[in-house]
Amino acid sequence: MGFFHGKTSKQTSRVKKLLKLALSRLAIAQRPRLARKSISHRDVSQLLALGHLHRAFLRAEQLIEEGNMLEAFNIIELYCNRLIKHANQLDKPHECGEDIREAAAGIMFAAGRCSDLPELLFARTILANKFGGDFTMMTKEGTGVVDPMLVWKLSGNKRNMEIKKKVVKEIAAKNNVLLDFNEFQEVVEQDGSSNVRHHHELNHEAIYQTDMDESFQSDFYHSPSRNKDPCDMSNSDGTNNGQPKQKNMKTSVRTRR
Repeated sequence: MGFFHGKTSKQTSRVKKLLKLALSRLAIAQRPRLARKSISHRDVSQLLALGHLHRAFLRAEQLIEEGNMLEAFNIIELYCNRLIKHANQLDKPHECGEDIREAAAGIMFAAGRCSDLPELLFARTILANKFGGDFTMMTKEGTGVVDPMLVWKLSGNKRNMEIKKKVVKEIAAKNNVLLDFNEFQEVVEQDGSSNVRHHHELNHEAIYQTDMDESFQSDFYHSPSRNKDPCDMSNSDGTNNGQPKQKNMKTSVRTRR
């Protein structure tokens, strides 16, 4: 697109500032997600040890969601640093190398999917003006030069059964819990076919998750500074004393002797 050199230079300077702010906020946003991931991992381990395989599958969804977002953060951090370092190339967007175009596309795609990083929305507007309508459309759809891995991490289905099976099996192996694969498959099929039971379990899990998150987030949000910039929030150790109410269910795991 045609821009006056002065205006383009000013836009580039603003993009750099926005991306630097996003990097600062990203470091803050990682902490609660790391804590929630740790808590979810622990909960899955405990549920497997107690034989509650179905609830372990439900809990694995939170683990997958937090893990995906943390991995997306790593990619976004890489892109921010790349654009900051080579920002001068943004003054001539049609001459940018493939690595810069990929970084710009990744930031634009992530902008609408990372509420933790509002600066990316403003950066996306500037980058859209620089790279034009066709490029912007591709970034909205997650096609073209947008990294497929970033698209998957920000758009993937956390309820995908194959992914949940892999996560649960890995945690079971680490904790010396043997899964009975016959009963394991039965639970997997029930998870996909029994909508009423699944809905009930999700509601029960949502109540437990709400209690857990409220306990965890008390250090962050139960203060007068709740609506301030995340950079002003104090650190949290991510501890949580809430324990899930156990429900009598058919045991489908056993502990290795």
